[in-house]
Amino acid sequence: MNLFADSLADLPAPLAHRMRPVKLDDFKGQEHLLAQGKPLRALIESDRVGSLIFWGPQGCGKTTLAYIISRYTKSRFEILSAVSAGVKELRQVVNIAKVKLNINQQKTILLIDELHRFSKVQQDAILPYVEEGIINLIGATTENPIFEVISALRSRCRIYQLKALSSEDIRGIIKQALADKKHGLADDNISLDTDALENIVVYANGDARAALNALEVAANLVKSNSTESKMIDRKLTEEVLQQVSLLYDKAGDEHYDHASAYQKSMRGSDPDAAIYWLGKMIACGEDPRFIARRLMVTAAEDVGNADPRALILAAAAAGAAEKLGWPEARIPLSQATLYVACAPKSNSTIRAIDEALCDIQKQGKSYPVPLHLKSIPFNAHIKYKNPHYDPPGAANQTYLPTELLDRKYYVAENIEFETRTKKTTR
Repeated sequence: MNLFADSLADLPAPLAHRMRPVKLDDFKGQEHLLAQGKPLRALIESDRVGSLIFWGPQGCGKTTLAYIISRYTKSRFEILSAVSAGVKELRQVVNIAKVKLNINQQKTILLIDELHRFSKVQQDAILPYVEEGIINLIGATTENPIFEVISALRSRCRIYQLKALSSEDIRGIIKQALADKKHGLADDNISLDTDALENIVVYANGDARAALNALEVAANLVKSNSTESKMIDRKLTEEVLQQVSLLYDKAGDEHYDHASAYQKSMRGSDPDAAIYWLGKMIACGEDPRFIARRLMVTAAEDVGNADPRALILAAAAAGAAEKLGWPEARIPLSQATLYVACAPKSNSTIRAIDEALCDIQKQGKSYPVPLHLKSIPFNAHIKYKNPHYDPPGAANQTYLPTELLDRKYYVAENIEFETRTKKTTR
């Protein structure tokens, strides 16, 4: 069924738009959220939704679900794209929302598509309107909100993770489009053989929009064919799907699985594998900042003081990538990836800090600062000995709490630079 069918009936809208469902029962996928008895469905049907953040991969139904919620709750619906809109556009929406709320007691649902692309300042600007109830925000994002949405905004929204559609969901959507007379392709007598159907399902990789777009292109080619047959076969779909869809879900498990493979390849000193996973993330349109964060973490965690230059180069590559953007950002990221992969490895840095944190947080070994190390001495007879001016005294001075004098957190590896640190540590 078409979304707002009457107003769009005469428009040449794309098939993917025409086939948007308007009822929860027609919505494909997300049974973990929308099946009968599930909390989100109950909130929608009782008009107690509030502000939400939908986190999920492309084509899983985030925008469509927001539309459906607006219809169930009889709210005004506004949409802004974080790619093109800013604080000015947000305030225009809010001003109208205030009028509608005061005069008609009508709520406004504001969908901000690609919420993760809003800066911290822009996200801060949304807060008061959400908090005062002037708007109910629905943020749609393909990125993990924990990393991309400010905590103050997250705390005011319920966060729901949407999953990529299953192969069966995609098959159902395609068959529905072929059978729908009003908004689909039924009047064109388009048919699809089994192999062609499976080609589109595999290509879509859980993305309903990709599946319907591919079906529409294939249908247009068939209709333009001079022959009477309107069968979409395997050969035609192969021509349509010239670029194989890479198995990569930027917001789900594949997103983190690829990043994990990238880091573990560098940790395992395999530059070829590290470059391959870097290349796949780049080819799939990964955010260079996400890649750069993983690169810097690996340089500090797995190379550490075995070669301190690794972190310096990784940080420089992150800065360069931020300034350059794609496609040039691939060059400094590649340079730093190869360096980190080939560098000697030591995890003494992370072991040291994690053991100290474990002692403090889990073992309860939290002791006060020794008197001679306090910023303001309480006893004139207890003095701090500055090692720059009293090297012999420094040898007899302790820095740990008395209870931890035998504790050793940093164990330097016998690798290049770290061998030098052994000579200067206690």
